[in-house]
Amino acid sequence: MKQCTHADALPHPEPEPRSETCPECLAEGTHPVQLRLCLTCGHVGCCDSSPHQHATKHHKDTGHPVMRTFEPGEDWRWCFLDHVLV
Repeated sequence: MKQCTHADALPHPEPEPRSETCPECLAEGTHPVQLRLCLTCGHVGCCDSSPHQHATKHHKDTGHPVMRTFEPGEDWRWCFLDHVLV
């Protein structure tokens, strides 16, 4: 089973969210399907089911490897580089 090699390097505690919603969706007038929180810098972006996939775009632009769900009642993380749940 493949494991994440990036989770140990994440800041502790995790960064505070920079916003309560996806700022790119807000600026574009679109609605995010679900939100994700970058665990490197606190950027909030929309998921890949959203029209513009801003969480993945943030990863591609910055290289920040791990994000977590920013949805109430959910508790999981995803490593973009290793393609595994953390």
